[in-house]
Amino acid sequence: MHLVVAISLFGITILIYWIMMELFTMMFRVMGLPDDKARFQVLSLLTAAGFTTRESEMLVASKARRKLAQVTMLFGYAFNVTIISALVNVFLSLKASQIDNYFYGLLIPLGIAAVIIFLLRTRYIRKRIDRVLENLAGRIMHPNSVNTILLMDYIGKQSIAQVSLKEVPPELEGKTLAQSGLKTHHNIMVMLVEREGVDVEAANADTVFRPGDKLTVFGNYKAISNVFKAKERFM
Repeated sequence: MHLVVAISLFGITILIYWIMMELFTMMFRVMGLPDDKARFQVLSLLTAAGFTTRESEMLVASKARRKLAQVTMLFGYAFNVTIISALVNVFLSLKASQIDNYFYGLLIPLGIAAVIIFLLRTRYIRKRIDRVLENLAGRIMHPNSVNTILLMDYIGKQSIAQVSLKEVPPELEGKTLAQSGLKTHHNIMVMLVEREGVDVEAANADTVFRPGDKLTVFGNYKAISNVFKAKERFM
């Protein structure tokens, strides 16, 4: 029976970790992190593994993400110390005849939660939920008229980001890329320009920014946000 209890505790612990990881991953995604990077960082934070990569710089690049990371670490520590020990004590205090009933009573709601999360990870349902979350995050974090920035990846201390222009900043309006000073003054390189009805094309010296453009840029994340007056957006 002790072996059954040990296996049950292990399974329940993994399942709870999975549920928590999905919830915190969703919160980090609302704050602008790509799904795969958010999931890895959340797992590291919850388990207190201390495994970090250059991607961890994405967490400290934003004050809101930094605060959420602190909450995630504290929650993971509290879970490891308090909830697991309490669960073990409860199981050990139960009589053999009570273990099965207690186990099945706890497993049923956790199993339902696992099924729901599994469905949420299917492609069709995930796309629908992402659209709802994107609209919700956009309304909460910034109005629709604001330029937005999406952090895509880090290379060294620099970042690759996508900037969506609702309006062109006055400093850049009517200027070509060569005249903008983005490279010389801010060390920002515009790589690609995407426009509605036009194929994605590489930026050149004669490129002039227009409202509605989506720019793939490389440079310091804060500098990009400041120059384009962009707020973080949902991924």
